[in-house]
Amino acid sequence: MQNSIWSLPEGMHHQPYSKRREIVLARLGDGVAVIPTAPERLRNRDAHYPYRFDSYFWYLSGFPEPEAVIVLVGGKEAKSLLFCRDKDEEQEVWDGFRYGPQTAAEAFGFSEAHPIASLEQQLPALLANRSVLWHSLGHDADWDTRIAAALNTVRGENRSGTRAPHQIRDLRSLLDEMRLTKDAHEIDCMRRAADIASAGHARAMRACRPGMAEYELEAELSYEFRRRGADGHAYAPIVASGANACILHYVANNKLLAAPSLVLIDAGCELAGYASDITRTFPVSGRFSASQREVYEIVLAAQQAAIAAVRPGASFMDYHQAALRVLSQGLIDLKLITGSVDGAVDSAAYKPWYMHRTGHWLGLDVHDVGEYRNSPADDDWTTLVAGMTLTVEPGLYFRPGSTVPEHLHGIGVRIEDDVLVTADGCTVYSSAPKTIAEIEEVMGHG
Repeated sequence: MQNSIWSLPEGMHHQPYSKRREIVLARLGDGVAVIPTAPERLRNRDAHYPYRFDSYFWYLSGFPEPEAVIVLVGGKEAKSLLFCRDKDEEQEVWDGFRYGPQTAAEAFGFSEAHPIASLEQQLPALLANRSVLWHSLGHDADWDTRIAAALNTVRGENRSGTRAPHQIRDLRSLLDEMRLTKDAHEIDCMRRAADIASAGHARAMRACRPGMAEYELEAELSYEFRRRGADGHAYAPIVASGANACILHYVANNKLLAAPSLVLIDAGCELAGYASDITRTFPVSGRFSASQREVYEIVLAAQQAAIAAVRPGASFMDYHQAALRVLSQGLIDLKLITGSVDGAVDSAAYKPWYMHRTGHWLGLDVHDVGEYRNSPADDDWTTLVAGMTLTVEPGLYFRPGSTVPEHLHGIGVRIEDDVLVTADGCTVYSSAPKTIAEIEEVMGHG
């Protein structure tokens, strides 16, 4: 078994997690909710992947160990239960510290904690005579089977007057709504994750030299992330030089850096479960060429327009539209499309060179949970409110061989920052060098 790398950061207490459980308990009525963490997974033979908890479980517990389940019991005598591994000092010699039920209940603010081995026996009694079972149906096939078995056990006691829950509701819809707006604890974690990731990007810029491999820049990021206390990468990093930058999810990271080209790095770290997600594009040589500069300035202006559109009361689509207008004008200026900006936006004439959205929700998952639309209607996009966190990441990509002038071939630019919606606008809390002057200065050519 792989020892967990996760632990509560020093000074962190269980209050944020306990408060979230209280909010859920208040909304359960007399129902009961079951939230398991993620299982450990084999990498090959008897070697495991590094353990990473389930995001929903972590959101309600902060408990880092595998083989754990939260059961929230609503009603007049509401309580939160944790089922976890027993304290086992002999096993700790091999795998490291375990809390055990008694210590875990106190450390993480649960009403009760019990050995995980007792859950199968206790679960039917916890479900009995409850009107609603809250469970993330379809999230984990093994858990769907275990829940069905517990329900059938309760139904088997029908003649003795015991009732099984008559409704099963998806707990994810409730938790997604909560997770979409971040509390103060989450915002602090995400600010720190963004600070660390920003330092990693700056380090990669300083280290960059022609002839290096993309994976060497990836190593610079990894070093800086771990050196500053992050738990690792939040997702597989993209280090894409030259035409590789025109592949949106390029992760091979195995080509050599050529002096005339740009390199696009899309990388973020994870801290206490929370992701940062930053993209920077810079010249391998340390100095932008005229063509690179022209494209870069268009994308930077699009990002600035999009960030200016992020504020309470705006819709999720508004900042995407703001970016599209600037990118379309830039493509007109580059003589790649003709006509008006309105016409280019309405007809999606930009699509060959900009094919993705300008951002996504950010949180415990790098593409975090939460609805983007309130209904299927074209104009019914989610309204931004203070506390939401999202990315702003416009780009332009000119693949070699495409119908663009040769001097643009292989230029791919994306600029991405992490943004918090505030009461009066927004705050950009990623700070890696971004303007051409800042980048060239950091790379020693300013």
